[in-house]
Parts: sequence; C-alpha cells; structure tokens
Amino acid sequence: MLLEVIATTVSDAIIAERYGADRIELITGISEGGLTPSLGLIEEVREKVSIPVRVMIRPHARSFVYDAADMETMQRDIRHIRSVGGLSLVLGILRHDRTVAEDLLGQLLETADGMEVTFHRAFDEVQDQFEALKLLARYPQITDILTSGARPTAPEGRERIAALEHRTSEQSISILAGSGLSIKGLSEFISDTGVRRVHFGSAVREEGNPLKPIDPVRLKAVRTLLNSFIF
Repeated sequence: MLLEVIATTVSDAIIAERYGADRIELITGISEGGLTPSLGLIEEVREKVSIPVRVMIRPHARSFVYDAADMETMQRDIRHIRSVGGLSLVLGILRHDRTVAEDLLGQLLETADGMEVTFHRAFDEVQDQFEALKLLARYPQITDILTSGARPTAPEGRERIAALEHRTSEQSISILAGSGLSIKGLSEFISDTGVRRVHFGSAVREEGNPLKPIDPVRLKAVRTLLNSFIF
C-alpha cells in the first residue's frame, strides 16, 4: 500500500517521512485544494527528505480551465522544478466542456520532459471518467490519477473508485484514492475498492484541521493499518 501525504511546510515533509509516508504531495493553499508552492520551499523539502516528492502545478483555484497566461505560468514553474532535480509533478487541465484538454496537457508533459505526473482531482470534474481514464492512460508519464470517485469524498465515491481501480488493474496507470479518508472505516474502504494507493491530508493533522501540523500519532496509525493489508 502506497501512502501519499500532503505537506505544506518543511517540517510537514520531515514528519511525513519519519512516520510512514511513502510519498509527499507538496502544496501551498491547502484550504483551496492545493496551489503551487514557492521554489524555496520546493528546494528545501527536496534537500531534507529522501522519499519521493510530487509538486503541485496549479496557479490559481478559480477552476481547472487555464488560459494562455496560466499555461505560461505553469510551464515556467515546471521548468524551475525540473531544474531542482529528483521531483515529480501533480497537475490537471480541463476544457470548458469538462473534458481533458489533451492538447494543453501534452504541452505541460513535454515541458516536464519525462518527469512522472499525478493527474489531480480535476479528474473528478470531467464529464466521463472512464473516457478520461482511457485518454490519460495513453501517457506513460502519468502514473497516478487522484480521485474521490466524482463525489465530495472518497468513501462516498467508493463504487466508482472500485470500477476505476478494476479498469487500471492491468495498466501502468494507478488510482490514488483521496479526499475524506480517515483511519475510521479505512479497512472497509480498501476492501471495497481494492485500491493500493491512498492520499491523506487533514485526517493525519492535529485535530483533523488542515491548517495544523501533521500529527505523528495519527499518521503512524494509518501506516500501521495499511501495513496489515496483503494483496
């Protein structure tokens, strides 16, 4: 079981690594669903932890539809992050008709120049998730799709997540289930969906508050539970 944990500070990243995260999603603006962090934070986190780090590429929280200026911003950010080395990316881009903007996605992937990518929860706003999955699976750089199954939380979207997981079982792309997961009900959720990758944010923070630091006790409890699963 892969456990990805959101980090918004260097100390978050260090605690996440120490207490069981397999991978970090590095963001700022956690209350807005995640925005691109500063270059200084990116560099320092890369220096301080050894586990994989995926950096959010999202210039604003207005929508997942981006104009030419937004694209230039994202491409500049990707180039800076690529220059740091040893990092991966989290991104997503849609059209107004709620389909994946494949032409613009291709430009971002070309700029990323081989860096691995998670397609983020823009996936939960697409018109047809199964068609979007087929499209995204054509790009080897995209290794993960973060999704709550088109519902506000992953537990609510468990049936869709199970169906998506089944579709990816023999592909190189993986479903990363996230949003609203907590240790309560986690075993049942994993059994129901078959997912092998989970994404945690607020539930592993003090008091479950997204604006508070990661709580080692909560994170360690999630790690211990995940370690009990054998597929």
